Amino acid sequence: MVVQPSRHWFTVDEYYELGRTGILKEEDRVELVEGEIIHMVPIGSAHASYVSRLDSIFQRLLGEIAIVWVQNPIHLGEHSEPQPDMALLKPCRDHYVNEHPKPEDIFLAVEVSDTTLYYDRHTKIPLYARHGIPEAWIVNLTNKTVEVYWEPSAGNYAKRRVVEAGQTFAPLAFPDVVLQVCEAAWIVKEA
Repeated sequence: MVVQPSRHWFTVDEYYELGRTGILKEEDRVELVEGEIIHMVPIGSAHASYVSRLDSIFQRLLGEIAIVWVQNPIHLGEHSEPQPDMALLKPCRDHYVNEHPKPEDIFLAVEVSDTTLYYDRHTKIPLYARHGIPEAWIVNLTNKTVEVYWEPSAGNYAKRRVVEAGQTFAPLAFPDVVLQVCEAAWIVKEA
């Protein structure tokens, strides 16, 4: 008789229990994606800088009409709580103090990507689509582009656009917030 090893897929509740018992520590950089605990790579200086720049832009332009959620969990069902680099959320009086935002609370999820590009494209973006997040971006530091995904359908996004240097784009929910991909030190700036 051949026995195959089996995997244990964690639920969000089990994931948090691992934290409460000390198995996972607060300083551990992990996220739960489709039942698996994923160790995230350390944040490099370029990655941190781009996340900070986007945060500044969005705080200034959307601070009164959206919550800018930086590297915090979003709740995507019983088996996933990923931590996008940034999300734009619907305003909530308590700023999601009692529970993490759910798909219906999210306007946009953003991943800033260099070393994790394959993972972001093939795991995170489809995950966001499966849960109906209306729009997702990959700020591609390697190619100096922004990949814009929208219209979640059948577990993926039906539409995709690669925004290159000199081109402009805007979040679907906020079409007046026009950004531009540039060739200089910042990949994204206000248009």
